[in-house]
Amino acid sequence: MHDNTITLAASATAAGLEAHDPTPASDSGRAAALTARFEAIPFTPWHRRARIVMGSATFLDAFDALSLAFVLPILIKLWELSPAQIGWMIAASYIGQLLGALLFSRLAESFGRVPTAAAATALMSVMGLACALTGNFQMLFLCRLIQGIGVGGEMPVAATYISELLRAKGRGRYFMLYEMIFPVGLMITGQVGTLLVPILGWTSLFFIGGIPGLVIAYLLYRLPESPRWLIGQQRLDEAEAIIRQAEASARKAKLDYQQEPQSAPEAPAPAQVARQPRSRWSELLSPRFRVRTLIAWVLWASSFFVANSLNNWMPTLYHTVYKLELGSALRAASMTNVAQVAILLVCAFCIDRIGRRTWAIVSFLVGAALLSALAAGGAGQLWSLIVLATLAYGVVGSINAVLYLYTPEIYPTRMRAIGTGLATSWLRIASAVGPTTVGYMVGTQGINSVFMMFAIVAAIGAVAAIGMIETGGRRLEETSS
Repeated sequence: MHDNTITLAASATAAGLEAHDPTPASDSGRAAALTARFEAIPFTPWHRRARIVMGSATFLDAFDALSLAFVLPILIKLWELSPAQIGWMIAASYIGQLLGALLFSRLAESFGRVPTAAAATALMSVMGLACALTGNFQMLFLCRLIQGIGVGGEMPVAATYISELLRAKGRGRYFMLYEMIFPVGLMITGQVGTLLVPILGWTSLFFIGGIPGLVIAYLLYRLPESPRWLIGQQRLDEAEAIIRQAEASARKAKLDYQQEPQSAPEAPAPAQVARQPRSRWSELLSPRFRVRTLIAWVLWASSFFVANSLNNWMPTLYHTVYKLELGSALRAASMTNVAQVAILLVCAFCIDRIGRRTWAIVSFLVGAALLSALAAGGAGQLWSLIVLATLAYGVVGSINAVLYLYTPEIYPTRMRAIGTGLATSWLRIASAVGPTTVGYMVGTQGINSVFMMFAIVAAIGAVAAIGMIETGGRRLEETSS
């Protein structure tokens, strides 16, 4: 590992990234030793607690993101919403998520992963309660817009934090099991919405998402900060104290691992351990990162364009276009998230073997085939629509989770939150444009044209996936290229 790190040091210095590094060699050596110690720690109860708390925030993120889909069938009749208004109401949250992804990813680089995630969770929870108190289209649109800022800010920061806590060995499996919390949240939202909305009314989902979120925000604030981020900021005493907690957890759990020496190595690795320079958005499009960044953006946009359009529109389509009664429509729509969880469970246990790239290519192609079948006539009968749409969402939706694993791996620590945040901003753009476009197309072009559009977008995603870097679970600093 040290040889690879030294190679990176030379290349980074040649690129001028560390030309004015003021960090003393002794601090660099200590930072390198701390990084090696943390990388040597296996998954412990210390990691599990962080994953549970951060995962709870991600669960509520999913709950808040999807809650509108299961109240819209009621609001359409209550407020006499047009298809265009439905599309804009769905888009409101994603517009806010775009702003939140950009804002909170920048804050995470400056102030740390933990306080930023806590602030984003608090914002989305407070605005969830505000959504429950609205009484018209305009006010709910505004509250969903502001709530989206918190929803969009929590996910990329949480993914970055969890990725930085895990070592390279087995990261894919551990991270995907964590990432399953989001589709599980979507699945439970569907089941809760199906049971409670017809009985307690549409405001019940917003109260259920908002109240626990305030408790989770407090628990988030008490989590340990990412040691990798602290090392990059040269806050070495704080980083060492947290690493000692993780090591003590491993010893208490009687885990067998080889602890790295705590003394400074003879040949420190400045590029990895020196104080990280302030990252710039423009660096994502520098020659070193341009290709991987553009490919990642296309992947995020195409996968979420399809998945979130399906997820948000299917309850309404079942109820209004296919004339299912409300309870049946919500139950049919909730099956899409059940399929996603089942497919992701398979993904979690094979992603490290088959690779991020292969999974994305195959999933996009299968999704495109299923959506093409819908466009060719499969949407004409209700049973075939339910089967094909459910499978298509489950397959394409699995790519979404893989991208949260893949994207933090292709950027160095100093720009990981920014890189992930800006990539997720493309999912927000796509998720705002997709449902709005569906709203206009359903009334003018028909349902078959909607599924054809989805099939084309999935095919574009498959082409982009061919250009993915196969990280094999290693972060940028852990490779020699």
